[in-house]
Amino acid sequence: MSFSTPVKSRPSIANCSPSRMPYQQPRLDSSPLTPRQYSQLTSSFTSSRRRSPSGAQAKSCIHRQASSPLKLDSYHSEAELTGTGPVSSTPKRPAKKQLYRSSVQGDRFIPSRSSTSTAMSKLESELKISPVSSDSSASSISSASSYQPNTVALAYQSSVAEACGLALNTRILAFKPEAPQSSKPIDLRSQYNRPLKPAINAQLRRRLPTSAERILDAPGIRDDYYLNLLDWSCNNQVAIGLDRDLYVWNAETGTVSSLLQTRPNTYIAGIKWSGDGAYVAVGLSDGDVQIWDAEEGAKVRSMTGHAARVGVMSWDRHILSSGCRDGSIWNHDVRVAEHKVSEFVNHQAEVCGLQWRSDGNQLASGGNDNLVNIWDARSSTPKFTKSNHKAAVKALAWCPWQLNLLATGGGTYDKHIHFWNGTTGARLNSIDAGSQVTSLQWSTTYKEIVSSHGYPDNNLAIWSYPTLVKNGEIQGHDTRVLSSALSPDGSTLATVASDENLKFWKVFEQIGKKVSSAVGGTLGSGKDIAKVMMIR
Repeated sequence: MSFSTPVKSRPSIANCSPSRMPYQQPRLDSSPLTPRQYSQLTSSFTSSRRRSPSGAQAKSCIHRQASSPLKLDSYHSEAELTGTGPVSSTPKRPAKKQLYRSSVQGDRFIPSRSSTSTAMSKLESELKISPVSSDSSASSISSASSYQPNTVALAYQSSVAEACGLALNTRILAFKPEAPQSSKPIDLRSQYNRPLKPAINAQLRRRLPTSAERILDAPGIRDDYYLNLLDWSCNNQVAIGLDRDLYVWNAETGTVSSLLQTRPNTYIAGIKWSGDGAYVAVGLSDGDVQIWDAEEGAKVRSMTGHAARVGVMSWDRHILSSGCRDGSIWNHDVRVAEHKVSEFVNHQAEVCGLQWRSDGNQLASGGNDNLVNIWDARSSTPKFTKSNHKAAVKALAWCPWQLNLLATGGGTYDKHIHFWNGTTGARLNSIDAGSQVTSLQWSTTYKEIVSSHGYPDNNLAIWSYPTLVKNGEIQGHDTRVLSSALSPDGSTLATVASDENLKFWKVFEQIGKKVSSAVGGTLGSGKDIAKVMMIR
């Protein structure tokens, strides 16, 4: 079918098209277009015609004859629409071919990762049939409706997927491996109700006290670094020396009693409870050592012989060791009349630190000559002598859960805590405490040690062992802490300072069993030792 358009002759325009080309029928085998693609193609065609200058080329007669009774509809095909009007000598620039998407899902497609499948996306593109435009011819509609998927291609893809071990309805590429599935049923209650941290880390969550649980007055206490004026018995009684008087405070009942008062011109220099808590030894400034029965409130015996004050003492069952200002250490057997059984001499200055190991095999001593001596109970010669401290050594403490571990602390010019192996004499660790060390107490619940300090911090510090990490500090006194003592259950620490205050701190919270030592029980301490000493 062909048709022609009548053209008016215009003198200003040279020649129209020399020949009239017939309109080519669009091919029926071309794929139909969507309404969106149809509108895009029409607008592209119109814009390409408008881009030409007005005087560059003559428009076709069809375009110029707006009043033509014949109106042509545009068909989408690969055939060109040619008019019969005059043609300029300048060749017509063809419109740029644009690529159009064949998808019916819109201009932009955002894939879903949960349903992405490389194989299925290619398969579904062949199964989908694009909708036919309402303006298309009936022949195009019939051709599109007769389109069927290629069964041969589907069978081939299925066979390839089966050979490769792939499923067409699942993802081929995964973003990360899936979590392993448990064969057992999951109990959500037990899964989410379990503790976040194991029970062994409970000590990391405990809070250190910021204020004392109890405060007692201690008027008249002597501000002397070398004296030991505080001790706590296994019967839960606290003894404190205030100048000439010795007071006993019962922690269970809260009662306070005065046990003794020394002679004029003398004062109490050191006190120490016996292992059974029945007797308290008192060292005086004139060199005498007295033993008092706390329950009866009476003096049992007095042992003389020292030439100077006795500022420190330590019990090993029936043996009482006393350190003198002249540097000597006497061992008294309280069961016999001739009480002095041996003497240890190696210090050149006052002995201010003294403590027996729990098994009674070794004795540690510290003096104002900056020396630490470790004595064997069977010899009067020190087994080890350590001179690492640069100041007086008053603070001494044997570890209750590691028998051969000894901790020592130095004075103002040293400010260090050293840890020693009592078997080999080797120094294991050291801590720079930053201030004068006045006392050391090992915890029986945790693997920790608490130290009390004087100038310049006047505080308490808690250290982990063997990591040597400082777990915390307690600012409790206005002046330097003179002495400290630990309660029988190992939870409360009593401290006394020159500010005349006796304070009690809950530093070691009880969480269960105490840390056990290598031997069964602690010798020379506790209620397991009855009041059996025959003191004469």
